[in-house]
Amino acid sequence: MKHFIHETDFSFDETKEIFLRAFFHKRNRRKRSIGELVGQSWGLLFYKNSTRTKVSFEVGIQELGGHSLTLDHSTSQIGRGESIKDTVKVLSRYLDGLIIRTHGHEVIEEFAEHSEIPIVNALTDFLHPCQIFSDCMTILEKITDSQNPFEGLRGKKIAFLGDTSSNMANSWILASAIFKMQISFGGPSSYRPSDKIDSFCSTLGLPGNWLHTTNALEAAEGADVVYTDVWVSMGCEDQAKQRRELMHSYRVDHRVLSMAKENALFMHCMPAHPGEEVSQEVLDSHQSILFEQAENRLHMQKAILHTLSDFCQNNF
Repeated sequence: MKHFIHETDFSFDETKEIFLRAFFHKRNRRKRSIGELVGQSWGLLFYKNSTRTKVSFEVGIQELGGHSLTLDHSTSQIGRGESIKDTVKVLSRYLDGLIIRTHGHEVIEEFAEHSEIPIVNALTDFLHPCQIFSDCMTILEKITDSQNPFEGLRGKKIAFLGDTSSNMANSWILASAIFKMQISFGGPSSYRPSDKIDSFCSTLGLPGNWLHTTNALEAAEGADVVYTDVWVSMGCEDQAKQRRELMHSYRVDHRVLSMAKENALFMHCMPAHPGEEVSQEVLDSHQSILFEQAENRLHMQKAILHTLSDFCQNNF
């Protein structure tokens, strides 16, 4: 069975094809003549609240001709103690695929272990692969002429500021290894990327090259993209005061953005909190492309589902 749990779950050729399909879906969205999921039903199981993930997947499945069914963890039997193994074995009899947004990465790995249908990682506390592929698509759109991620992204420098131990930081480490980009982190020393992501890269034979500094200006110097994320993610509310105190010097403002290249982009996977991780001035600037990022979640996820569906039809 083919799943998309990590950015590395697709081969070189499959990844290239996914990006080409994403651009195709974007160009041809209004034609509505595409039906790669016709007759299929895909479930969305959410342990965490969502806006962009929920809407983009539901709309994408519909635009591909399929049907989506959203399941709330708290109102399903799994929320009352049914095992993941039993749950996914039952859902495998009903659905053609399952998209999961959860806390612990081990949850989605257990679903994949027992599933007879494709499992898609819509976010865990370790990785956010759909977001990172969509972000890379957006970078290709904005600063290169190529739709091939292995050509257009090579050598680009991403500066990630703030909570550099987050799932987005981990996903950028994987993306930089896959597409041969440079990744520079600026954040508190106590929030450096964890050994877990280095171990994961090592297991796969990926370089895992990244630099970390406690100086925000140094991290942003010469960057093609300056990226940040919320300082207090869902599940970390009890650490809110401590996190804000530690990270206030890593806010992306005009001074930080001016250290990057003149035409550098500002990116944020949203929701954004003006005055915390980013200034309102940067959010309103012409360099900010948050809404292009958000839109591309739809097109990239359609391409991912299309690819997984093709794999199942061709191999079973």
